[in-house]
Amino acid sequence: MSTETSKMNRRSAGLALGALALGAMAPARAQTAPNWPTKQVRIINPFPVGGGPDGTSRLVADKLSRMWNQPVIVENRPGGNGFIAIDAFKRGATDGTDIIQLDNVHLAAYPHLFKKLPYDINKDFEVVLPLFRTFFFVCVATDSPYKSMSDLIADAKARPGKLNYGSWSVGNPVHLGSALLESLTGTKMEHVIYKETSQLYTSVATGELSFALGSSGTAGPLARSGKLRFLAVLAPHRLKGYEDVPTVAESGGPANAIVTGWNAFAVPRSTPPAVVEKIRRDTMKALSEPDVQPKFQTFGYENYFPTPAEFKTFMVEENKRFGDVIRRANLEL
Repeated sequence: MSTETSKMNRRSAGLALGALALGAMAPARAQTAPNWPTKQVRIINPFPVGGGPDGTSRLVADKLSRMWNQPVIVENRPGGNGFIAIDAFKRGATDGTDIIQLDNVHLAAYPHLFKKLPYDINKDFEVVLPLFRTFFFVCVATDSPYKSMSDLIADAKARPGKLNYGSWSVGNPVHLGSALLESLTGTKMEHVIYKETSQLYTSVATGELSFALGSSGTAGPLARSGKLRFLAVLAPHRLKGYEDVPTVAESGGPANAIVTGWNAFAVPRSTPPAVVEKIRRDTMKALSEPDVQPKFQTFGYENYFPTPAEFKTFMVEENKRFGDVIRRANLEL
């Protein structure tokens, strides 16, 4: 099998997620959910303690525990590109009492990026619903000479390979979003990897990096302290609370430069449909409670409750976007 054929097969596998998710979010065949759960529920989290995704899972866990009258615990298993957590999930309960929290790279990017994955998105997961989404800002130092995206793009074109951007690994949303920006603008820049996100954004603030993509949760503290400046947001519209930050399109960049981060709950494929629907419905209820939005704003998140058809379309678009970027950048792990 040729390399290109292999990549095409992996892209096809990723695109199949749309149908998977639609099935997961379709109305349950049973009219009433069973008396579930009758024991402790575990949310397996591939993210470190203290970050936004971890905070979201703990917020939801507390609310679901009250609804279900059963303990709902969060078990953090960070590292290994999320594969450690996924392995624990695959060896866990198959009745829906083990839930895994995944982000968009696990579901939409990794099938294109890795030659061999230790999971199959169509066989191992029933995607229940998205928990949140966030958009990324283009972050530059406060005293950066770039006053608009057109400034940054013009400099990148004038000096191929001289500008740099950072992230914390190969294949994360910040890296792939930056690669998307390169692709859309026909530029070539250097990717620099940092071990810690705090070091990454400090390097932007000091001018060591030309720019980096960041959310209000990760880069917001430095921006609010005046050490970073948000040049533009990779979103289709200006964001609430950041109305003074233009979109990339408004700042002289490509209109289709949109980069989202999102997390979703998934359960094993063997989970009864009525249980899947109960988890979906009750999680949406938990995320809709009045105290959630202020906490989400701290992390730079927003509620995202698409219909099943909308979520299917969104995930197909995400798969295509990631696949195109990874192919053009010739990335493979």
